[in-house]
Amino acid sequence: MNQTSEAEPVKSRELEPVSLKTASLALLTVALWGANPAAVSYSVDTLPPIAVAAVRFAMATVFMLFWCRVEGCGLRLRAGQRRTAMIAGFLLFLQIATFNVGVTMSNSSHSSMMINTFVFWVVVIEHWITKADHLTARKLIGLMVAFGGVFLLLLRTDAPNASTASTSLDQPTLVGDAILLVSACVLAWKVVYVKHALKFVEPGKLIFWHDLIGVVLFVICSASFEHVEFGGFTTPAVIALVYQGVLVAGICFALQALLLRHHSASQIAVFSFATPLFGVGTGILLRGDRMTPMLMVAAVCVTIGILLVNLKKSTTLGN
Repeated sequence: MNQTSEAEPVKSRELEPVSLKTASLALLTVALWGANPAAVSYSVDTLPPIAVAAVRFAMATVFMLFWCRVEGCGLRLRAGQRRTAMIAGFLLFLQIATFNVGVTMSNSSHSSMMINTFVFWVVVIEHWITKADHLTARKLIGLMVAFGGVFLLLLRTDAPNASTASTSLDQPTLVGDAILLVSACVLAWKVVYVKHALKFVEPGKLIFWHDLIGVVLFVICSASFEHVEFGGFTTPAVIALVYQGVLVAGICFALQALLLRHHSASQIAVFSFATPLFGVGTGILLRGDRMTPMLMVAAVCVTIGILLVNLKKSTTLGN
């Protein structure tokens, strides 16, 4: 029996045009999320990457419990909603685990650039898999421009740079950047899946359960493969964990789910053009990343690519 027959659909709504309020909320999530790679970098200075994810989403789960209580949203899953929550939780685990591991092997600027390629994977998935949107000539150009910039950055990732090594707290590696690209692809699938899941599960309830399921998986994985010592926490590491747990994993995920109830994933993704700017900026200011010419080119290419991908439709390519 398929999912639509098992679960009673949540009342559907027509997609709305992007208003000033929507733009403001989307840009808020972009600003908060943009600084997340730097926050993760501070956290993994003290804890292993999967343990960081467990602590982060434990805080997010508590936040969502409070959120649902304020909204009056029940937490009990109906029979047809349980599989949906399990899949969303597993995608969360896979995406955040690969992201945190990738950050430990890269720097904040590279992490921000790589993870934001999820916008382009969303476009590809919605065109060829879900058929929810169409790939236009302009979007295709945007994809090529953005991935061209990322490719140029990857070519220079392992190149020795004595100046960078002397000032930056983190050094990017090709393996780390590759893992971050995998994380971006998983994130795109999660964004598209959450959009589908919100037809059957209320936003607050879905985010609460996907956070809780993620925490269980993070704890199991960390206990199995990591050695965790909770002593020696630095003030920046604690602040970074709270930032990730409350502001990013809590508020950002909840706002994203609410926005996706009224708009397509591509409509919301357009605002992500600013995320690499926040990511690179915080990396430079807080972690000592250097704005190299190649990073600048990559940042411009990804920004232009995101804008081109989300502009008004032109000529639609055939399926």
